[in-house]
Amino acid sequence: MQALTVVPGKPGSASVTELPEPEPGPDDLLVDGLAIGVCGTDREIADGDYGWSPPGSERLVLGHESLGRVVRAPDGSDFAVGDLVVGVVRRPDPEPCGACAHGEFDMCRNGRYTERGIKELHGYASQRWTVETGYAVKLDPSLGDVGVLMEPTTVVAKAWEQVEKVGARAWFEPRTALVTGAGPIGLLAALLGVQRGLEVHVLDRVTTGPKPGLVADLGAVYHHTDVAEVARSLQPDVVIEATGVGSVVFDALAATGSYGVTCLTGVSPKGRSLTIDAGSLNRDIVLQNDAVVGSVNANLQHYRAAAAALAAADHDWLQRLITRRIPLHEATTALDASPDDVKVVIDLAAPPT
Repeated sequence: MQALTVVPGKPGSASVTELPEPEPGPDDLLVDGLAIGVCGTDREIADGDYGWSPPGSERLVLGHESLGRVVRAPDGSDFAVGDLVVGVVRRPDPEPCGACAHGEFDMCRNGRYTERGIKELHGYASQRWTVETGYAVKLDPSLGDVGVLMEPTTVVAKAWEQVEKVGARAWFEPRTALVTGAGPIGLLAALLGVQRGLEVHVLDRVTTGPKPGLVADLGAVYHHTDVAEVARSLQPDVVIEATGVGSVVFDALAATGSYGVTCLTGVSPKGRSLTIDAGSLNRDIVLQNDAVVGSVNANLQHYRAAAAALAAADHDWLQRLITRRIPLHEATTALDASPDDVKVVIDLAAPPT
């Protein structure tokens, strides 16, 4: 079978290679791969920035945003042939730490977790793959064209959960949310905010392309001006930060409403300096009882929440998030970003032409 693989740490090594057919274990599903989504993490691994192959393997199969259809399931499992499924990305560390022992492997304390397509486990960018039944999640059958959006939706499902948990330390009835960044994470965060009945505002720097229309069709408001100006005007109760741009992060933090909760989901690059008025920022956070929380990855409860959110969403709107579909034999071209991209998807089932 064919798979998109890379030698971690070696820029330019991504290629479509031939691999043996996978052999499912007694508690594994055998799955026909349908699609994988491509994100910045995949591109950084392909650029040699990080990534770890499984022990004994030079190459790593990429792909953590999965979608597939079950072709074989263990007797007595909750899965059947034909089920639409995604595979969970992270696995708990072997010790395990306290969080992993409680099923919260997204909160691993010692960093010894593994991740499909990223860290020491092959990913899902292959024509067939296996996954343990305990780390597979069923999707509504109607999501066959858009279920590949599941993994990024889990990220924002967790982010919203974190916001609500932090907000619950006192009376909390948020009305207004600001999402910074209109990539897949930002747009899906906006979707979940709208589903919660909030007035949602999305800020991004672009003025053309699909993003403004996608935001408007959610019933949200699109902004492309200065983040500090927008945040001061809105005084949002909630900020979901999805850019990782240092200046955007701090401008958003400085302008929430009283008791504002900011969830950081964007990962900032190292080595860039920024001058801020730390004293004023600290003063505002303390005197207004503001809170800032970082959030990454997702556990099984977030996958289930994401599956429900996608099933309830407008499927035509979800389809518009996927701006490019690339067949597997051309998969390396999906690793090159285009200015109008929202979500790029590799079609694992498309026959070579």
